[in-house]
Amino acid sequence: MKPKIKSIETKYMQERQEFFHGIKNLDRRSFLKVSAAAMGAAAASGLLPSHSFCPVSVGQAASSDSNPSFRFAYISDSHLYEKKINDRFVRALLRAVEDVNNLDPQPDFVFYGGDLAQLGQPKELELGAQILKNVKAPLRMMVGEHDWYLDLGQKWQELFGRPTYSWNHKGVHFVTLNSVVERDFWTKRGLTPMERMMTVAGLDNGMQSSFTVGTQQREWLKNDLASYSNDAPIIVFSHSPLYKLYKKWNFWTDDAEEVQAILNRFERVVVIHGHTHQILTNRIGNIHFHGMLSTAWPWPYAPEGMPELTIEMNRPDPFNPNDGCGDGQVHVHPDGLVDKIYNLWNRKSITVAKDYTASWGSQSIPLKPNRARY
Repeated sequence: MKPKIKSIETKYMQERQEFFHGIKNLDRRSFLKVSAAAMGAAAASGLLPSHSFCPVSVGQAASSDSNPSFRFAYISDSHLYEKKINDRFVRALLRAVEDVNNLDPQPDFVFYGGDLAQLGQPKELELGAQILKNVKAPLRMMVGEHDWYLDLGQKWQELFGRPTYSWNHKGVHFVTLNSVVERDFWTKRGLTPMERMMTVAGLDNGMQSSFTVGTQQREWLKNDLASYSNDAPIIVFSHSPLYKLYKKWNFWTDDAEEVQAILNRFERVVVIHGHTHQILTNRIGNIHFHGMLSTAWPWPYAPEGMPELTIEMNRPDPFNPNDGCGDGQVHVHPDGLVDKIYNLWNRKSITVAKDYTASWGSQSIPLKPNRARY
């Protein structure tokens, strides 16, 4: 439908040395902040990191009417280069880690929404992993196309595990998909890995295909959800939006309707996606969609129009590189619907409440921006 992841002390010291080597020359304030977070985590757990990048946790089965509400935080789309090429995006990710570590109380977990790297290079991904190790809360990872297409996910999976997985938490069933699967356009053309990566990173190039979830993952999703009743609260993470927004920018998932068909039997489904770098809200049937902010840059809104529930964020200031960027939180209600909180840096936060999407935009309407978009 059209709009709408030797001794203990020796091991720790090795990791510590690698960490400081990987982010040397950061600005002093960010360096001290992230160093303090690392030492605090080590002290709290006997010289071990506070969490791993393990994608699966054991939780309660999704069901029941007495599920507690809870919160998780999100960071997304940092697009890291090596620091010698671009240190601004590194500082932005450090700021986001500082934001979520300063939340009190701490969120139940932090979700990373994909595109940690810009060109999928090992040093980019390793730098991102070093920084994200300092997140206090358990961390869940999702892959983006910028992380994947240099080596078809080899390094990302080495660092973070498999890209498709699910888990239960406080009565909600969570699913993470790899929604940036493309048809092979590179083999017949004899493209090098970097040429393939640069093609996928481009827009409207007439060569690559649209993103998909793909037959194999759709079958996996059916099997994963088969044992859950229709009233089970489901939250799905997808890097690309699981609907068709704007094909020229690949804000589009080709088999979106087929994925929606799998989810349609559930009374309440929330899909949270990255990739679009903007406040973005949609609803198709019982599926509520929310976009995530980027820490790197904001995208403009698509010229062909936006889903009618979207409250567009203010036009970013082109002279302020952090404007229109940020991170945020998700407050999950007992019924599985969410309040989506956008922590826009240098501006007031915006909350898209569950009552807003549940009422098709007639209740709890967020304030509209006072500076129109381009």
